[in-house]
Amino acid sequence: MFEDLPPDDEMHRLLAFLGKHEASDLHLKVGSPPYVRIGGHLRRLEMPAIPNTQFMHEMVAGLVPPNRWPEFETSGSLDFSAADDSGDRYRINLFRSHGDLHVAVRRVQAKIMDFDGLHLPEIYRTLISQTMEGLILVCGVTGSGKSSTLAAMIEHINQHRSLHIITIEDPVEFAFHGKKSIISQREIGLDVPTFKDALRVVVRQDPDCILIGEMRDRETMLAAIQAAETGHLVMGSLHCADAQLSFSRILEFFDRSEHSFIRSSLANSLKAIMVQRLLPGVEPGVRFPATEVLLVNGSVRDKILREEDEDLPAILHQCHDEGMRDYTYSLKELVLADKIERSVAMDYAPSREGLQAALKGIDSAASSIISRVK
Repeated sequence: MFEDLPPDDEMHRLLAFLGKHEASDLHLKVGSPPYVRIGGHLRRLEMPAIPNTQFMHEMVAGLVPPNRWPEFETSGSLDFSAADDSGDRYRINLFRSHGDLHVAVRRVQAKIMDFDGLHLPEIYRTLISQTMEGLILVCGVTGSGKSSTLAAMIEHINQHRSLHIITIEDPVEFAFHGKKSIISQREIGLDVPTFKDALRVVVRQDPDCILIGEMRDRETMLAAIQAAETGHLVMGSLHCADAQLSFSRILEFFDRSEHSFIRSSLANSLKAIMVQRLLPGVEPGVRFPATEVLLVNGSVRDKILREEDEDLPAILHQCHDEGMRDYTYSLKELVLADKIERSVAMDYAPSREGLQAALKGIDSAASSIISRVK
C-alpha cells in the first residue's frame, strides 16, 4: 500500500479506514505496519511497514498546522487536531522515539452523542440541567470517554439554556454549533499560546460557562476554582481513577501550605466529581461506562474540610437515593441489564467480594421468586 500512493494520500486513506471500521485509534511507527484500536483491542493492519522517518514526515505534514512545527522540533512532541471531509475530527500526537517520528491518532466522531447514546445514568442529565454555577469534574483514565461526556454536557446546555460558553482545549475535539447558546472554542497553540494565557483573560470575555479540556497544573486548577467561586459554571477533566483519589490528584498541584485553602475553596465551589471507565460489553465491539458519581452535599463538604477523604466511599455507597453511585453499584446495574458479562464486572470491580455480595443478594431474591412460582 505504501508504494501505491503519495504519503499524504496514504494518511487520508488510513483516517478513512478509522471511520469505516469504527476504530478509535491509529498508531504509526517507522519500521512497523499501522495498528488500529477497535472495540478496545489493538490490531495490526495487513500492510507493509512504514519505510522511514522521511516518509512518515510526509504522511503527516499536511495535517500539522504550519506554525506548530517549531514547537515539535523544540519539545519532541506535539498535540493538535484535524478534520476530514466526513466531519470526523482527530486528536493527533506526534512524538519522537529513538530519533524516529511516531504518531498516535484518536478519532472523535463528528456526532455529539447525548447521555442516552453514551449509556450514562440519568444523574448526568439532572446535574447539568440544575447546576447554574460551580465546578464539575469529569475524571477517568485515558480512553475512558471523558471528552465525549463533557461534550454531551455542553451540547445539553446549548440546546436548553441561553449562555455564553467558552471552551479551552488542547486540541479542540468536538465542533459545537450554537443553538440557544453562543459557543466560543479556543485551541491551545492555534488561538492562544497556553492554558495559562487563555485562563488569564477568560473572565473578561463574559462567559457563563467555561470548559477546560484538561486540568494539568496548578495554574489551570486554581483558575478553574476561582472562576467557579465567582459565579461561573466550570467543567473540566482530570486524569484520575476514582472520586476519592481525585482530591489527592488536585492537591498534588499545590504546596502543602496551600492545601487548607484549596480544600476550603473546593468545599464552596465543587458540585460533583463524575468518574468513568469503559468496559467491553456483551456485544462485541460495544463498550459501556461504569460510573462513580460524588455529589457535594453537606456531609461531603464536611469531609473535604476535615481532610477525611477516606470516608467518601461510604457516602457514595449510602447516598444512592440522591443520585450518587459507586463503581460496585454501577457494575451491578450493568450486569443485571445484560450489558456486560459477570466475569468482566469482576475483573474491573474495586472489590470482588463487594460485587459478589451485591450480586448474591439479587440472585437470592430471584431464586426465591422462581421457587414461589414453581
